[in-house]
Amino acid sequence: MNKLVLIILCVLLPPIGVFFAKGAGKDFLINIVLTILFWFPGMIHALWITTR
Repeated sequence: MNKLVLIILCVLLPPIGVFFAKGAGKDFLINIVLTILFWFPGMIHALWITTR
């Protein structure tokens, strides 16, 4: 998937961005928990996962 599309998804819907980048694994579950706690940590985690 295009990197720009992944970054936009990570900003708007962090778990969806992580799912498209890495699949349904531990990173996806961690991102769901972070997004439920507060949106900003989930967004930062998703951006970190997809850009590394």
